[in-house]
Amino acid sequence: MQRMVARTSESRPLSNTKILVASAIAAAGFLVVPFLIASAPTEQTMGPIQKIFYFHVPTAWVLMLSTLVCGGASLKYLFKGTPGSDATALASAELGVLFGICALVSGPLWGRVAWGKYWTWDARQTTTLLLWLLLLAYLLARKYGGPVAKKLAAALGLFAAADVPLVYASATWWRTLHPNTSVVPTLAPAMRPALYLSLLFLLVTWGVLLAVRLRLESIRTGLVDLEMALEDAEEAA
Repeated sequence: MQRMVARTSESRPLSNTKILVASAIAAAGFLVVPFLIASAPTEQTMGPIQKIFYFHVPTAWVLMLSTLVCGGASLKYLFKGTPGSDATALASAELGVLFGICALVSGPLWGRVAWGKYWTWDARQTTTLLLWLLLLAYLLARKYGGPVAKKLAAALGLFAAADVPLVYASATWWRTLHPNTSVVPTLAPAMRPALYLSLLFLLVTWGVLLAVRLRLESIRTGLVDLEMALEDAEEAA
């Protein structure tokens, strides 16, 4: 029972009110942002297909954020063994896989029109796919890794986090069809609201999903500890 109290006190999920408010903001974003994207200026070279940019780029950024959070939490878990760090790493890895799917699907749809091919194996596509596969390997290691599953997964989380700088800089370091990192800072002022508000509302959505997932993990952990306490009580009786 003491173990259950310790874990519960360590993990302090957001209150229901905060989660509901953030959810309402995210829902409003999904209603507003499509109109901003539709009203943004049409890029002269690529035409309307360029508007995928306003979704693709933010999802890729949230993928990288999820991976960095997973890596940081994994590092803390390896050194301190705190259940809260392990739960954060797990939740962020799951969200990384989710937003990674969004980035890996929207990117080729854009590339098919812009480059004539869905996939070219350029540096940024390859490093992003590797990042997503490492997060998927993290989840598989936790499920099938046996007694050392959490530590094995944490090591994979660190490898995934190390790939984030490669994803970000790959279009600058190597020849690639992807635009380099100078595109966003030089974006036309009329295009910036659609991009940054899309990013903002996706970040709010990410935060809501992370909070809900941590709440579920806290409940699951509490139930496991309660079952163990009941088993100990039955054996003592």
